[in-house]
Amino acid sequence: MSLDLKKLGIIESKAVYHNLPASRLTELALARGEGKLSNTGALVVKTGKYTGRSPEDRFVVDEPSIHDEIAWGKINVPISGEKFDSIYKRMCAYLQGRDIFVFDGFAGADKKYRIGVRVVNELASQNMFIHQLLVRPTEDEFANFQEDFTIIAAPGFKCIPEVDGVNSEAAIIISFEKKMVIVAGSQYAGEIKKSVFSVMNYILPKAGVFSMHCSANVGANGDSAVFFGLSGTGKTTLSADPNRNLIGDDEHGWSDEGIFNIEGGCYAKCINLSKEHEPEIYGAIKFGALVENVVMDDETREFDFADDSLTENSRVGYPVEYISNAQIPGVAGTPQTVIFLTADAFGVLPPVSKLTREAAMYHYVSGYTAKLAGTERGVTEPQATFSTCFGEPFLPLPAARYAELLGDKIDKSGANVYLVNTGWSGGSYGKGGKRMSLPYTRAMVTACLNGDLEKSEFELDPIFNVSVPTTCPGVPDEVLAPKKTWSDAAAYDETAKKLAGLFQKNFTKYEKMDAAVIEAGPKA
Repeated sequence: MSLDLKKLGIIESKAVYHNLPASRLTELALARGEGKLSNTGALVVKTGKYTGRSPEDRFVVDEPSIHDEIAWGKINVPISGEKFDSIYKRMCAYLQGRDIFVFDGFAGADKKYRIGVRVVNELASQNMFIHQLLVRPTEDEFANFQEDFTIIAAPGFKCIPEVDGVNSEAAIIISFEKKMVIVAGSQYAGEIKKSVFSVMNYILPKAGVFSMHCSANVGANGDSAVFFGLSGTGKTTLSADPNRNLIGDDEHGWSDEGIFNIEGGCYAKCINLSKEHEPEIYGAIKFGALVENVVMDDETREFDFADDSLTENSRVGYPVEYISNAQIPGVAGTPQTVIFLTADAFGVLPPVSKLTREAAMYHYVSGYTAKLAGTERGVTEPQATFSTCFGEPFLPLPAARYAELLGDKIDKSGANVYLVNTGWSGGSYGKGGKRMSLPYTRAMVTACLNGDLEKSEFELDPIFNVSVPTTCPGVPDEVLAPKKTWSDAAAYDETAKKLAGLFQKNFTKYEKMDAAVIEAGPKA
């Protein structure tokens, strides 16, 4: 197909590389000095100043057609169309006379709901990354490709805050009217990936599709399941089930026909990665993968995954086909099981509980987990963390809209929804509690998936307002009731009520939320 960069404002370039295979992009990146090759064949790069997403540098253009739709605030920060145009024109001027790498692909494995995404890169390594992370077109699809959104990423272009109305040299700006995203100043490839997700979180709900920041898998009988959870809750580990096929590890859509992966690849954390505990990810670090900010010995080209001197957010991007039990294409039937994962360091949430439709909407919007104490001087207890809909940084619409979509899908599918606590039991972190046994957690998740948990009797937890099973195969009965695992029942009640109060306080910020949903939350 023809490629006219002049339409983008890039009048002339040194060379244009269009939809090159990952192998050729790797070779070009090495030749250009963008990275090095590991002893496994993966391309290894350092992303410099930005080793993770920069949420304070993310903006949405305030345009008439979308002004009343966007949830404006600290996540969706408005910027004027004039400022966007100024930055965009200067970025195009910066790209004149440089090599340009272009990838045309799709967001959405379901052809009914996918969009065409054109990504224009200054770096071959970033273009190789997005080539592996999006859904790659067939020859016929490439020949007839039409872009719905364009992303231009130029890490070498630096914004001028006092001129551009931004906060630093970096800026990630979405224009829904122009159907364009610009990524300036940051080499962290995750900014491109998450920009696509942010766009899909605006587009899919308009088509009645529930867009989700979650992992998903499917059993041999076609029974699909989705797993929500923030970092450290076990989302990747628990959805990587050898008895089930992986649909995807991060971004999905749920239509009335079923679920689908928004992406064609995975972007996994590498810190403390080991072949023993995460063999699938370990084995995916090979030729065609992009490794970011993992320390590597210059002579042996071996990784030190435990070294966090560059960042704790070391990453690897690779096509989902690198996972042996991947579901190709990434589509499956309607989920029958929804699992919310939390790592409660207070040690008071039940290890597993069943949620009503309204309670599911409440806990989905809350997006709760807890960070550990001891990371700062004077901090002696866990810190509650709430991330709206388990993906607050990527949601342009109000939380109530996504909650309504979840409720609608539960109604239509009859899916069972469970809250699984992978955190502490027997006490809080640092106060006698211990991390929940992984074999026990796996047993609970398995019981959720195969229906065994539904055979149990349930008791209502009076504080957290959830139904707790009295039995679960492979788990001692006493483990299921958190209060019984504490040596001091009064201390449990005090801690549980404190956490319930934090839930309630957090939920006051959500407007237009149904009263029945609010009532389904914890009771302090």
